[in-house]
Amino acid sequence: MGITMEPVSKYRRQVKRIYFDSFPKKDRMPYWMLLLMAKMNHTEFRAFCDQGRVCGFSYFAAVGKITFIMFLAVDSKLRSKGCGSLMLKEIQSLYPENKVIVSIERCDKTVENLEQRLRRKRFYEKNGFLSTGCLLELSKEQQEVLVKNGEFDPQEFSEFFKKYSNGTMNPPIIPIGHEGDLR
Repeated sequence: MGITMEPVSKYRRQVKRIYFDSFPKKDRMPYWMLLLMAKMNHTEFRAFCDQGRVCGFSYFAAVGKITFIMFLAVDSKLRSKGCGSLMLKEIQSLYPENKVIVSIERCDKTVENLEQRLRRKRFYEKNGFLSTGCLLELSKEQQEVLVKNGEFDPQEFSEFFKKYSNGTMNPPIIPIGHEGDLR
């Protein structure tokens, strides 16, 4: 399998289907907004193809020494075949010196889709990501923060958001175990 990274503009319909199949409504931005925001500095919205077939996509931003992957999904028919790992390698090859950060749904024992969340966490751990011991609150949802290629610094991550959003985003970053500090 040889994956190439392509502009989403060539594969909008296929990427949109994967996006809607992969993320629950509460976790999605409107698709048109992704397309619009992909035109911002530092933002990449890419399809990943194998011999012309879209196998997944990623939406990420690179500012300074941080690459933050906001959305990464593989076509449901191609999962567990190595596509996601190849996609992560392609992203990191663009910014080889950067820390790569992802936020994933918490693996809280009370959720209905715990096994799915645990599989996602194992996928990232298999690909070299480590838990940071911190949560990120986005849209009133707390997500666990994982990092690869360096130590996680909450202040540096806050600065990433400020630079990326021109000062409009400053989501709370909370040490795990201090979630009560939010309310």
